[in-house]
Amino acid sequence: MKSRCPGAWSTVAFLLALLPGVSAHAHAGLPETSNVTLRRGHPEDFFSGTTFGAVISRDSGKTWRWVCPDAMGYGGWRPEAYVWRETGDILAATGSALLHSPDAGCTWRTHPFFKATWVTGLAAHPTDDRVFHAVTGRPGLANGVYRSDDGGETWTATPLLRTELELNAVRVSPVDPRRLYVSGVSDNALVVLRSDDAGDTWQEFPHALPELLRPYALTVVAVDPVDVDGVWVRVSAQGYTHLLRSEDGGRTLTQVTVLDDTFINMDLSSDGGTAWVGTLNYFFMGASTGPLERQPLPTGNACVLRDGETLYGCGSTWLHDWALARSTDQGRTWEHIFALYEIQGTQLCPRGTPVRDLCPARWPQLAEQLGAPLYPDGGVEEPPRPDAGTPDAGGPDTGTPDAGTSDAGGAPGEPPAGPKSGGCAAAAGPALPLLLLLSSLLPRRRGPRRPHP
Repeated sequence: MKSRCPGAWSTVAFLLALLPGVSAHAHAGLPETSNVTLRRGHPEDFFSGTTFGAVISRDSGKTWRWVCPDAMGYGGWRPEAYVWRETGDILAATGSALLHSPDAGCTWRTHPFFKATWVTGLAAHPTDDRVFHAVTGRPGLANGVYRSDDGGETWTATPLLRTELELNAVRVSPVDPRRLYVSGVSDNALVVLRSDDAGDTWQEFPHALPELLRPYALTVVAVDPVDVDGVWVRVSAQGYTHLLRSEDGGRTLTQVTVLDDTFINMDLSSDGGTAWVGTLNYFFMGASTGPLERQPLPTGNACVLRDGETLYGCGSTWLHDWALARSTDQGRTWEHIFALYEIQGTQLCPRGTPVRDLCPARWPQLAEQLGAPLYPDGGVEEPPRPDAGTPDAGGPDTGTPDAGTSDAGGAPGEPPAGPKSGGCAAAAGPALPLLLLLSSLLPRRRGPRRPHP
């Protein structure tokens, strides 16, 4: 599919090439999607993290609305993934805190239990979304694995809790939820840790990886959907991403492929035989044992999520006219779900919620950048200027009573900004003027658009 504004993007790409140290394929700090999740038990509900907050759809992707980052309160620690429970609660680990929304994205807070540490990973039970495991990784403190049995409301530490341990990820086996994998650094060694009894006892497997030059950031990224002992990890070394696989529960690792790009995420087919990997610029597919081949689409911020036999993929609106698409043929072809210019204003939330109070005044500036309608029919009413008081964003979304809107607390406090690695964070610097240029080149859309054919 060709972009609807190829001239605009070509101009920006040409200008980017003139700037030292800036790549057109690095997206120049442009707004992008970065991950996607579906609400458990409600496949019509989508939540997509972006470089500018998040967007949400409650009608199978027909309409999308914006949740601004100020209302979410994550500061400089943007979540790499979200979990949307059947109850409507949304949770995410930011690398600094545990974010929780009890009302499908209108109210956000950071969990006080983890106030003193950094929550670096979160995983949900495959069949019971009341059960979560979280890992922490703040240097100088005792870190470990925590468990919640009530949807993230309360947490208890597992026996794996000690200093000189910094964890970065946790995964739960879809085959046997008692099997947990976590990864990180223990006493300066890269390690995979495994529990066969839901976290009561642990085995630790250090990996020196002598074949790699100064490896770092060993991270568990996927567990085989049919083999409890199959687990995938990624390792960074000298600017490359090495994807490795274990067939013995993390004891030994075998290299699957080497990617000359920044890893975003991966997923596996229902039989474990096919792997899909998204990177900052490309999308790869192949046998789960390797090799992986680069696919034509998506290009740019290529996250991937498998739900049943359907794949969902992030992509760059600026490069191929969609920000999220679906594939029913294992990623060979893609069907447009939405582009950034199709966002229909801010999420509809009750008065007193952070999204209602903060986001409408910020929408016009973002809409200009995206080429989206400023005040679409059915969206929020035109907000006053930022210094003219709190805007009125209309009534709550009456189509989602099960999501709950009773918690109308104020805006959550932002955690201190920190060094967020990986992902596709919006960049500042010399690319910012080009973002404004692209906004001026894109056609202006002041009213609602027709649904994409």
